[in-house]
Amino acid sequence: MKLQEVIDYLNATLMPYYQEDYDNSGFLLGDPQREYTGSLVALDLTPDVIEEAIDKGLNFIVTHHPFLFGKGTRRITTRNETGRMIYRLIENGIAVYAAHTNLDNLRWGVSGILAEKLGVKNCRVLQPKRQLLCKMVTFCPEKQADKVRQALHDAGAGKIGHYSHCSYNMEGEGRFRPEEGSHPFVGKQGEVHREPETRIEVIFEKRLEHKIVEQLLKHHPYEEPAYDILTLENEYPEVGGGVVGELEAAMTTEDFLQMVKQVTGLPVVRCSHLCKPKVQRVALCGGSGSFLIGDAKSAGADIFLTGDLKYHDFQQAEEEIILCDIGHYESEQFAKEIIYRIISEKFCTFACQISDRKHGYVNYI
Repeated sequence: MKLQEVIDYLNATLMPYYQEDYDNSGFLLGDPQREYTGSLVALDLTPDVIEEAIDKGLNFIVTHHPFLFGKGTRRITTRNETGRMIYRLIENGIAVYAAHTNLDNLRWGVSGILAEKLGVKNCRVLQPKRQLLCKMVTFCPEKQADKVRQALHDAGAGKIGHYSHCSYNMEGEGRFRPEEGSHPFVGKQGEVHREPETRIEVIFEKRLEHKIVEQLLKHHPYEEPAYDILTLENEYPEVGGGVVGELEAAMTTEDFLQMVKQVTGLPVVRCSHLCKPKVQRVALCGGSGSFLIGDAKSAGADIFLTGDLKYHDFQQAEEEIILCDIGHYESEQFAKEIIYRIISEKFCTFACQISDRKHGYVNYI
């Protein structure tokens, strides 16, 4: 099996489309036409992770953080660690893929699995993104409407929350005159034709636009189908920053924080004043989530768990919420389990392992 098959599946499942503009997720290095021998999953690409992949005979490394990031690599030499890693990867035929902010932004992603580990249920995205949904409006003969609708649904249109095959339909009359050179499905050249038509409206994710249009043109009976695509301002509840949910029962703040330390492996946590004796509504954001403090407060969260909080970030608690810094690596470490599960369930006949590297760049002494 070629690496390309694994890459295509990860693109469809982890959806790099949802990464932030500054990010560099997706397939980063390697030959997609090589034979696939297995995957190693890690949070970061480091020299020891590369050596681990070599020792285990795995030629595909999938990380959360992209090793090519920021302003970009201008020179590839052995004078710096990035260059040395690139040389080592190419020498050993190892490909690299990253799922970074796209996995952060998915409701079930980095923040979602952290919530799951802590027993936080009924989670929704804390700061949903906008302009990720579109509406297609098209018109077709009444007798062909079912066929066109089904083609759009098969391509992914018409999904709203837990509902599928959603559409709005209105009967009306279309008018057109086929000109010279046309090959009309109905009507005659040079004559104005009236046709009973159905107006079909469906909502879809913007990332699917090309596929939706392709299927419309393929299955619509008209030579020149009329359609409109509108970008919607609606929030998309499946994609955005952080999550918020509830514990099954309120816990004392001290007991909850002890559980957090146990689950994340942290010896200590950094917190604002423990202004609430008990907590039940919990907001979380794996990685750096200070930009969500206001959203966590607006959501009525008792406590907000994230990483990389600065001194003045804690001032925003204002005795309304408990802010808790649980570390960048520690809050994202379970991303490895998501990636491992996605790969191993689909390609179960190939080895997929989580890296033995179980610590980040920050040590607690």
